[in-house]
Amino acid sequence: MPPLSDAPVLKALAERVRPVDRAAGDATRAYLDTLTKPPGSLGDLEALAVQLSAITGQAKPDVMPPACIVFAADHGVAVEGVSAFGQEVTAQMVANFAAGGAAINAFARCIAARLEVVDVGVANDLPDTGSADNPVVNARIRRGTGNMLTEPAMGREDAVAALDAGAQAANRAFDAGCRCLIVGEMGIANTTAASAMLAVLTGHPVSGVVGTGTGINSVKLTHKISVIERAIDARWMDTSDPVEVLASVGGLEIGAMAGAYLAGAARGKPCLVDGFIATVAALLACEICPDVRGYLVFGHRSLEPGHGVALQALRAKPILTMDMRLGEGSGAALAFPLLNAACAMLREMATFADAGVDASRS
Repeated sequence: MPPLSDAPVLKALAERVRPVDRAAGDATRAYLDTLTKPPGSLGDLEALAVQLSAITGQAKPDVMPPACIVFAADHGVAVEGVSAFGQEVTAQMVANFAAGGAAINAFARCIAARLEVVDVGVANDLPDTGSADNPVVNARIRRGTGNMLTEPAMGREDAVAALDAGAQAANRAFDAGCRCLIVGEMGIANTTAASAMLAVLTGHPVSGVVGTGTGINSVKLTHKISVIERAIDARWMDTSDPVEVLASVGGLEIGAMAGAYLAGAARGKPCLVDGFIATVAALLACEICPDVRGYLVFGHRSLEPGHGVALQALRAKPILTMDMRLGEGSGAALAFPLLNAACAMLREMATFADAGVDASRS
């Protein structure tokens, strides 16, 4: 665990995370072979069922209802022209979430998820606080990060506050009865911050982790790579301290997502990880507390090139590959029905003995 003496709440949270229950997973693996199917015939769904049992410690886990939490924040590095959109779009999209009109709103309704949007660092004023169905929670730490090219993205105390805000949001969902966590993000230029963090945390060359984000052209992509490389060179940081990496080149919403994963693991809940930025946040959480890894289920493979690097660092295999790169938690929400199906398999399928089927093979 990295030094967290200046963050007692975060330290206490990380210390509450325990390794997943391998014995429960092994029991489920054995039980699966008694069900009315050839052994292993449901493939990765069986592995998913084993993981859900290990996470929850239950022979017949339940992931309903899920929670979708979208963390929103702005990035000072946007002034360097690294995105196809202006910073004002972050606040406009939060308003769209509040009105129920974004992709994550539609997908959350499909899976009967509790949805909450959390402003941890939007730079511009927001028009309202949403509705009962799509609430917007004001947990703003500051109005966006600093421009990482000319100054640290944030102070260490702001990084810790972002992690804590994410943990609080996750705990609200669990206290409301949610059994599975999906987190998403909204923030213009956040692929720049995520790419910088990934390069620092893994030692991978910047050019191999940077993608087009919101759809920039090849000239802007080259510029984006240069901005990230110069920003990393300009920030003197202890690369073994993940909180310092977050403070130096990260984002408030990325920190909040990592805090949500920490809280999910501490509460023994499965955390369904979305795409590139969410996976970098998951990597950050695992750098803070390695036992978080066992609680993570990876929803989909993003088109962002850095996502493959992040997945490799976490030795993760995503459930879906659908050429998506939207964010918001959208890919994870689409993968959620497979978690629910894995639970239904354990709960509802008959055993050979129950069904009176001869399980012997010739």
